[in-house]
Amino acid sequence: MRAHDLAEPYPTVSTDDDAVDAARLFVERKLPALLVLDRDQRPYAIVPGSQLLRVAVPDFVLDEPSLAVKAGDTDLEMLTEQLSGMTVAQWLPPRRILPTVVGPGASAMEIAALMVRTHTPLVAVVESDGRGTRTTGAITAARLMEHLLTPR
Repeated sequence: MRAHDLAEPYPTVSTDDDAVDAARLFVERKLPALLVLDRDQRPYAIVPGSQLLRVAVPDFVLDEPSLAVKAGDTDLEMLTEQLSGMTVAQWLPPRRILPTVVGPGASAMEIAALMVRTHTPLVAVVESDGRGTRTTGAITAARLMEHLLTPR
């Protein structure tokens, strides 16, 4: 089976979108990651949910995990306030995770290997034509596993 067969429509956000709206989309749709597109609708970043929490976790807790007990949950409870006024681009981790992309002809094994190598639960499927590249859908790790578990 090829990427174009496995790909499904996937909600996306733009780098210019409001970060609070993007966070709500992530939560409401129970997404494994945000697929962020640039102004030309090309994949800009794929951000797993664990990395979306970065804005709420103070550096000192990351440097010394035992301090998480003393820090309490106040910062986490104020996520909406922390994201207020930010764009998605401003919310992204400092080291942007480059999007994992495949063409429509990529095999299931190629997609699985890419997910494993890049530690991402999501791969964007893109098509190129003479005018540019566009995102046609995405494949989640759950969708790929569903395919691999289905008897032939």
